[in-house]
Amino acid sequence: MTWFGLPLIHAVFDVLAWLASMAVFWFTTRKLLPPEVLPASRVPYPGAYAMAAGMGALSGAMLFGTANTLLSGVHALGFSMVGGIAGAIASIELFKRIVGVKGSTGIAFAAPFCATVAVGRWGCFFSGLADFTYGTPTSLPWGVDFGDGLARHPVQLYESFAMLAMLLVLLHRLRARDPFWLANGFYLAVGWYAVQRFAWEFLKPYATVLGPLNLFQLVCLGLLVYAGAMIRKRGRAWTAA
Repeated sequence: MTWFGLPLIHAVFDVLAWLASMAVFWFTTRKLLPPEVLPASRVPYPGAYAMAAGMGALSGAMLFGTANTLLSGVHALGFSMVGGIAGAIASIELFKRIVGVKGSTGIAFAAPFCATVAVGRWGCFFSGLADFTYGTPTSLPWGVDFGDGLARHPVQLYESFAMLAMLLVLLHRLRARDPFWLANGFYLAVGWYAVQRFAWEFLKPYATVLGPLNLFQLVCLGLLVYAGAMIRKRGRAWTAA
């Protein structure tokens, strides 16, 4: 019996990822973060804020995920984590501009985001070939046969372990009330996600759109530029401005 491609296995890990993110959100907002950095103390219309984030994430995930599958010759709807985070960031930045909120409001979501990816990518892994997130063939000893007789890079697990590492570092620095991480933790998490995702994309069978780069790598570059610009703008310590 193989665990790859079992019905609903992706959905099971999606639920586990959501539960993990909620648990991490509760822990960080109750135990690690000072109240003045939380969105609830800084954002008017919190319901609209949450709606903007959710709609942006869903739109970005579907837009970039489906575009990538079509470019790669797969005629199906797609969902992409990198597209989702890009869409959420774009919609929240627009929302903040409209309502006049300055400064970062994302630190409360940095650790939950890392937890979501760290757990959720196992669902992609166990979904096997059907999920279209598998890696290219490899001769390395940890290559995984997802059912087609080829040992492939388990890129889903590469990403899971990379984001777990960021989660642990982030929790450690938040526990220490590190001013730099309080100011820039969300951007550091996004930047790290973009860097590691950019690297793993070279090990996936996706169509390229600009030289050797695929669509997701271009989105990653955009996220990296965004994160770097915001860290430079924010400086070394948290302020309300």
